[in-house]
Amino acid sequence: MTRVAAIDCGTNSVRLLIADLDGTTLTDVERRMEIVRLGQGVDRTGRLAPEALERTFTAMRGYAKLIGTHGAERVRVVATSATRDAENRSEFVDGVVSVFGVPPEVVTGDEEARLSFTGATRELSGRATPYLVVDIGGGSTEFVVGDRDVEGALSVDIGCVRLTERHLAPADVPSPESVAATVADIDAALARVADAVPVRDARTLVGLAGSVTTVAGIALDLPGYLPDKIHHSVIGADRVHEVSRRLLTQTHDERAAIPVMHPGRVDVIAAGALILDRIMAEYGFAEVVVSEHDILDGIAWSLL
Repeated sequence: MTRVAAIDCGTNSVRLLIADLDGTTLTDVERRMEIVRLGQGVDRTGRLAPEALERTFTAMRGYAKLIGTHGAERVRVVATSATRDAENRSEFVDGVVSVFGVPPEVVTGDEEARLSFTGATRELSGRATPYLVVDIGGGSTEFVVGDRDVEGALSVDIGCVRLTERHLAPADVPSPESVAATVADIDAALARVADAVPVRDARTLVGLAGSVTTVAGIALDLPGYLPDKIHHSVIGADRVHEVSRRLLTQTHDERAAIPVMHPGRVDVIAAGALILDRIMAEYGFAEVVVSEHDILDGIAWSLL
């Protein structure tokens, strides 16, 4: 048994998984998530904002204490879209080293996709393959097709934070014109993905990350965020479309009142839901299998 600590620092959240691995099974010791919005303004400025860096380091310092308490033998910190795009990412790297004693790996989109695929599918069974694993993040979305081995992968710059900042903010309820512009960006990206990755050969769509799990929680009408109910739930395309359409017409306060909604997702969930809706419509999937296991689990497995 090996105890490992995986940290995933994305555009919207920083997450921690401390787990015990025995070669075939991953057992959670601690699983934490903080919304830090590291990618705040990166699409516009090309830089990580000082206040975003401080929010991230504060969350990481708490994680470092947990890692020490639980005695993890190996630690890996992975950073994704926001830090790939930032001119001042060296400030982020230096801060991570000061907290964890190891530098973050600012992974490529392809490596991000492969880690997500491993995390989502290693314990998934009983579903037709190939899988299309879709990880909808804050700054980018990863598409990976494969069975147990990856057959094709691509990361594209459509994420819930990026598209919200680009088109939907600061309006409380986005206008039809801003929604149409968002759809145009998503559909252009999906066309590039279809040219590069055999997405139309996939038989099962697996959706990852907070936008997807939140949509699932809404679709299931849960009284709160219940990971055990959400993990491996199956949500139909009509239900996803209904949830997406509703979120795009609600005010900030109405979205905030949804029982499963994390406060840090209120202003970006509409864009995330729209991305999932367009993926299912464009690629012809009647349903999505929702996974609570994702890149974080893939990072943990990589430490075995």
